[in-house]
Amino acid sequence: MHIILARPRGFCAGVNMAIEALEQTIQTVGAPVYVYHEIVHNKHVVDRFKERGAVFVDSLAEVPAGGTVVFSAHGVPPSLREDASARDLTIVDATCPLVSKVHSEAIRFARQGHTILLIGHEGHDEIIGTMGEAPERMVLVQSEEEAATVAVTGDVSLAFLSQTTLSVDDANRIVARLKQRFPAIVAPPSEDICYATQNRQEAVRRIAPEADVALVIGSQNSSNSMRLREIADELGVPAYLIDSAAEIDTAWLEGKESVALTAGASAPEELVQDCVRFLVDRFGATVEERTVRDEAMHFQLPATVRRMVADARLRATA
Repeated sequence: MHIILARPRGFCAGVNMAIEALEQTIQTVGAPVYVYHEIVHNKHVVDRFKERGAVFVDSLAEVPAGGTVVFSAHGVPPSLREDASARDLTIVDATCPLVSKVHSEAIRFARQGHTILLIGHEGHDEIIGTMGEAPERMVLVQSEEEAATVAVTGDVSLAFLSQTTLSVDDANRIVARLKQRFPAIVAPPSEDICYATQNRQEAVRRIAPEADVALVIGSQNSSNSMRLREIADELGVPAYLIDSAAEIDTAWLEGKESVALTAGASAPEELVQDCVRFLVDRFGATVEERTVRDEAMHFQLPATVRRMVADARLRATA
């Protein structure tokens, strides 16, 4: 068996920042630290932080007054920030800067009087946060079919925005349909789908056609991981989304000579290496890492975390 290992894969700059922010917060203020929703959509990351004293909540009512709450990489609506401030919570905002960019665009478009067609998946944490910036001016569009039928009442100006973790191909088809129906629709000043999503999708498009089967490491609630599996599938390659090597069914690999292996942007590299070891031990696999794009993006920690760490160092040296 031959493994074609995609690069880039796994953690992106936004995920690295969010995880480091939570790690530093726990280390500085001590457990428990409360996290609104999952810090990133990955079961192993979440379970590891639970062991270290993170408490994941679905409501701010679960956070005691005066406690510390971390907002996940996916962002939150402004109403939640207001509620947290009103309850005297210490807020660590680990929203990915690329998600924050979409929030800013939503605010700007709304102020300009546009009705915003937001392309994304209903119920996803990122969509909930973005729609919260201007709910009265946003209409969710989830598919090309919805783009063909979405109704806009009255003589309104339109703009569109996108969830950062969509399939590039799907988003392009939706945008093309919207532009066909609404030629004057205003686009965001730059691409909303994040660099890491695009790079990981491009890598799968390159390597999957050379493989008999594709394995994508990521959790079932990870939008960008799901898109990677779907892309391989669309290319005619049987593809499976797995949380870890323990979920590999050897029946998938019977008679297969080559495996495309990648990981979603919230999946740790250790899980990738566990899968590589399993395939090497079980099938005598050889490994070829295929680089499609080099990534050097880095996001600094939230200001709240930087202040916490600096204050802790000052106290330690006093």
